[in-house]
Amino acid sequence: MRGGLRPENAGGAAAVPEPGTRSARLPWAGLLALFTAAFTAVMTELLPAGLLPRMGDGLGVPESRVGFLVTGYAAASFLAAIPLTAALRGLRRRPVLIGALLGFALCNAVTAVSSSYPLTFGARLVAGAMGGTLWAMLAGYASRMVPPEQRGRAIAVVLAGITVALAAGIPAGSALASAVGWRTAFAGVAVLGLAVAAWVRAKVPDFPGEPAAERTPLRRIAAKPGIAPVLAVTLFLLLGHQAVYTYLAPVTERAGIGGTGVVLAVFGVATVAGIWAAGTLADRRLRTSLLVALAATAAALVVLGAAGRSAWVLVGAVALWGAAFGGAPTLIQTTLVNVSGPADADVATALQATVYNAGIAAGSLTGGLVLDHAGAGALAWTGLPLVVAALAVVSLTKIGTAQDS
Repeated sequence: MRGGLRPENAGGAAAVPEPGTRSARLPWAGLLALFTAAFTAVMTELLPAGLLPRMGDGLGVPESRVGFLVTGYAAASFLAAIPLTAALRGLRRRPVLIGALLGFALCNAVTAVSSSYPLTFGARLVAGAMGGTLWAMLAGYASRMVPPEQRGRAIAVVLAGITVALAAGIPAGSALASAVGWRTAFAGVAVLGLAVAAWVRAKVPDFPGEPAAERTPLRRIAAKPGIAPVLAVTLFLLLGHQAVYTYLAPVTERAGIGGTGVVLAVFGVATVAGIWAAGTLADRRLRTSLLVALAATAAALVVLGAAGRSAWVLVGAVALWGAAFGGAPTLIQTTLVNVSGPADADVATALQATVYNAGIAAGSLTGGLVLDHAGAGALAWTGLPLVVAALAVVSLTKIGTAQDS
């Protein structure tokens, strides 16, 4: 049954509710495994952003080139998401998911032992391709594990892995690197990749691939009403966000705060409030919630740009930014799944993953260039107009209207 909610439960995974039924409980074991997969993906992608000076010393390159490890990862995800998703559509879903997680483990292990910047960069490119495949699957996978009335909550649980990675994972990785070296931090993420692959095998239901004759062509999915505005919001938001977030270490140093870990922790803890609010509101007030999140992100960047030399102002602005940005992935991906339908969610999310990672790659590249030529003080003003553009797209279109009440 194409795109249905009845998986073939190989491996003893929990059964999935039938369409139209109500379950008192979400399938927590499977959703938390996907949550941990999202956590692992964010750790793999963004850990270098918290380790710029240490990795630069270890690889013999300046901080801006360590930032380009984030750019390379994102660029590979951008290039790989659509072709890999299209090539793998006919395969069973769980083995593809496990393969991506094992790929993360291998690439992080290579990064942990490499002293060569080109080798490290190559490992990051391969990891980025794994990331493009994983992000194309997660929201659609979660939506297929629950009935429609629980879709927003299920996606929020899975994408909370992003929040926890930002709140605890990246700061913990930075602290671990300070104590025992950045290579140990990457080795830990490699072990995590192996562990979550085993968890997915045990607890996440398997879904059949799509027979070639039953697949909706990619161009028809891309042309569905509402897809283009969602992709535009994704692109503008990530461009603006990543131009600043990748280089939070020099932004923090400019305010006289000694360690990036504290500011990263503030950002991450604040995202907990954002993801909780998104999970609560995504099924009821989707459009309003998205507008508020984007407006608050823009306001935080204004404060950072205008008064970011003050340590207390910077911490407050980062907290607002974290809370606003924390819920954005859930709100945007819930909108995308609603527009595409769960049956075509993998391909729609692959399109979004391509745009998402284009935003990360271009944003981190732009931020690095701005940092080199204009300094950390110009970063917030670089990101602001891009976030405002995302807000304008939502304001001028009907994104989320059908879900708003």
